[in-house]
Amino acid sequence: MAHAAGIMALVDDAKQRIQEVSVTDVKDMQEQQKDFILIDTREESEWNMHHLPQASHMSRGVLEFKIEQAIPNKDTDIILYCGGGYRSALAADNLQKMGYKNVASMAGGYRDWQQAGYELTS
Repeated sequence: MAHAAGIMALVDDAKQRIQEVSVTDVKDMQEQQKDFILIDTREESEWNMHHLPQASHMSRGVLEFKIEQAIPNKDTDIILYCGGGYRSALAADNLQKMGYKNVASMAGGYRDWQQAGYELTS
């Protein structure tokens, strides 16, 4: 899906300030049982079809409103993902602005996870 230039400029700007991790990094962290919270920022309809194992759902539209109640410790390791890594990049940037110190976006998102042949759950 080709996105408009304006939104891509926002995403590119956000990516200059955030950390990105690969799908392989996230898979390795899961296998090593690293302590982190994985959040799917996609829409509920996307989540309901399939999502990554061990993920929680908090769609992009409500993330900033619900995050502080769900994860009050701003030192918590958080990895966000979406369909392709754009919404999660914007979300990671906003969480950093809210004071979260250890937040990252999974580059390539659900699409790259699925293409890698990694497990999905529903």
